[in-house]
Amino acid sequence: MHRGVLVLLIVTGILSVASGARSQNRSHTEAQSRRATDRIQALQREADALAAQEKTLLVELRQLEIDRDIQSEKLSRVGADLDTLTEQIEQTNARVETLERRREATEPALESRLVELYKLGSGGYTRLLLGVNDLRQIGRAYRTVAAMAELDRQRIEEHRRTLETLKTERGTLTQRRSSTAKLQRDARAARAALDRATMTRTALVAEIDARRDLNARLAGELQAAQQRLQQMLSGVASVRSDPVTLPLRAFQHDLDWPSPGRVTARFGRRTSLNASSSLNGIEIGAGEGTPVRAVHEGTIAYAEPFTGYGNLVIIDHGAQAYSLYGHLSSLEIARGARIERGELLGSAGQTPTGGPALYFELRIDGKAVDPVEWLKRR
Repeated sequence: MHRGVLVLLIVTGILSVASGARSQNRSHTEAQSRRATDRIQALQREADALAAQEKTLLVELRQLEIDRDIQSEKLSRVGADLDTLTEQIEQTNARVETLERRREATEPALESRLVELYKLGSGGYTRLLLGVNDLRQIGRAYRTVAAMAELDRQRIEEHRRTLETLKTERGTLTQRRSSTAKLQRDARAARAALDRATMTRTALVAEIDARRDLNARLAGELQAAQQRLQQMLSGVASVRSDPVTLPLRAFQHDLDWPSPGRVTARFGRRTSLNASSSLNGIEIGAGEGTPVRAVHEGTIAYAEPFTGYGNLVIIDHGAQAYSLYGHLSSLEIARGARIERGELLGSAGQTPTGGPALYFELRIDGKAVDPVEWLKRR
């Protein structure tokens, strides 16, 4: 009788423990599913924002292309005007040179005639009239002298007016060419600015397209993981099925910090005391003994001391994504253990130089990335 009661109690205890484990597993699976849902919704909002941004950029890009075409047409017209003005200036210069040569050719005869008249004195024309014998000759001589004087005067006056007109025209054309050349420079500068703006927006559109493609791929990976989680919750999947790990790449800018504290050493190359070094992660100024927690679920791939990093923990998040936690003073987990997001890994310790800090590194596709670009902004 007592033995039967004891067996009943043992069986009841085992069933209770199993029920509790199933309940705990179900709660964890539900939490994973909610996290996946929240992240899918966040990715969808980001996708909508990217689509709106791309639409705006495409409208701006089209307007820039129209403005660039207008500037190109304006530049073409200004160039044609400049060529016409240059040709007109060359023609005017040629006419001025022709007049100058003509003036130079007629100057000797005018000078000779003026010299002869000067020799005759102020009454030179009168003397020519008095030097004839009859009235007919007097009339002819008078008309000749008058005609010569008028012709000389007209030629000189015409030459002067034409030369002044041409010089004025040349000055006007030169000024117009200068103004047109400035318009050409302005049009070229405007088109160059439009070209740069067009290239910038084209590059932004390409970048947004790439981000949208990545966004869609990450959302797809999350949806696939969520479907497996839903199958587990509905009992369709096998009880012994492998645990579902949400893809870490889908949580950029959404990972919790492994510990409190400000960043005391940043990712990348740094120079100090004429020495250059490269840091594949960041150092967080966490006080000694501060709890260090996993930023994402995965499997412990390494949990042992490592030269230069003290106690080091490496979590394999799948798909060649890893997170590393160094300078730990203690370890709370062992290699091969399944770890969940926010689970305790150990406590922060000291760097080799004696300062309290946590070293944190993140690798995506096996390559080190700046962790700050993946952790939540704070």
